[in-house]
Amino acid sequence: MKRRILLIQPENRKINAFRRKQFNNFVQLTMPYLAGFINEADYSITLVDEYRQKIPYTRPFDLVAITVNTPNAEHCYAMAAKFRTQGATVVMGGPHATLLPEEAAQHCDVLVIGEAEESWPRLLDDFIRGEVETVYRSEKVPQLAGLPRPRWYLLRRSPLFKGAVFSTRGCPYRCAYCNLKQIYHSGFRTRPVPEVIHEISLLKSRFLVFWDDNFFADKAHAKELMRHMRPLGKKWAAQVTLADCADEELLELASAAGCLYLFVGLESFSPSALRGVNKGINRVDAYGELVGKLHKHRIMIQAGIVFGFDEDTPDTFRQTLEGCEALGIDGVTVSLLTPLPQTPVYEQMKREGRLLGDDWSLYNGKTDVVFQPRGMTSEELYAGYLHFRRQFYSLPSLIRRMRRSKTHLFYNLFMNLGYRLALRR
Repeated sequence: MKRRILLIQPENRKINAFRRKQFNNFVQLTMPYLAGFINEADYSITLVDEYRQKIPYTRPFDLVAITVNTPNAEHCYAMAAKFRTQGATVVMGGPHATLLPEEAAQHCDVLVIGEAEESWPRLLDDFIRGEVETVYRSEKVPQLAGLPRPRWYLLRRSPLFKGAVFSTRGCPYRCAYCNLKQIYHSGFRTRPVPEVIHEISLLKSRFLVFWDDNFFADKAHAKELMRHMRPLGKKWAAQVTLADCADEELLELASAAGCLYLFVGLESFSPSALRGVNKGINRVDAYGELVGKLHKHRIMIQAGIVFGFDEDTPDTFRQTLEGCEALGIDGVTVSLLTPLPQTPVYEQMKREGRLLGDDWSLYNGKTDVVFQPRGMTSEELYAGYLHFRRQFYSLPSLIRRMRRSKTHLFYNLFMNLGYRLALRR
């Protein structure tokens, strides 16, 4: 008899309410990807993305797998308790379970630590045999060849569904607020280009996002991939480091392959703030030249901006807005600095007694300040963050930025008005 397995992409109410106001939300890849490893001869699979679906607590399941990130941790623990009471075996993995395994282990039956390409299939086989272990740890670096395709058909899709793939894993940099180095094995890895192209060709949507942490990190791989993408006629976005955008050939190939915009972590317009979090790869004096190159190649820039660095003051918000407008930044993803567990920023703030609590649901970078800033109060930081978002997506700012950018004006206007509407909600 088939075992009944439930895969959950969780989202607590606070983040769900925030995301539902946003215009440009991409589907999550983790659970459709892990579903690809499951033998359907052994398991009957149910996949739930809590962004659009309710958790089916009234249905019986033998195995429940939950991917846990930090702001969803407490929510996942409560969810797991309900399923365990009903007799299900609960598996937890993901960033938070990897960063704080002793904490997560108190709330589940089985823990998956680290990358799951080898440990997850082994767990599935062990469960069928009735020999499941309590901990599955990624002991060696998984190779990214011959991977199964995500089972998108299990996911309830919206009319605005966009595809998602990944072509690389890892990032060569060590930003102090980022937890990638604590989650993944060391070493940057790539997938075989033919396998990525085949997966993209099967996506029904014309639009897709690369969930790579740094799409341009291996330039040769990126160039080969983009050359093969051009005939597919897709429109796409990816995350890159701004310094890599100095490579004109990369940008030419990206534009020809259908790149609409690139997400670039500018983070700050303060050189000292960037140095303070080990992001010296960003040179503020080169922002103008590099953003200009993106626009020249008809590529919009979605800039990541973070507020709350030790060097930030109440004047930082105005300076950042002026900087974005002067560059013609097309869109921003604005976040509050969040000291995620095991990162250098977290350890520093913990030593200095600046953390304001350990309610993980507040560690989402969007709705709460969880530490005491140096250059202002926590209330000033949050108020400045909100004010910046409203001002950036105001009509006067939109006009100033679009006059400078002149890139994909219809899509640009559509995207900006969508964010503006979200803020008004």
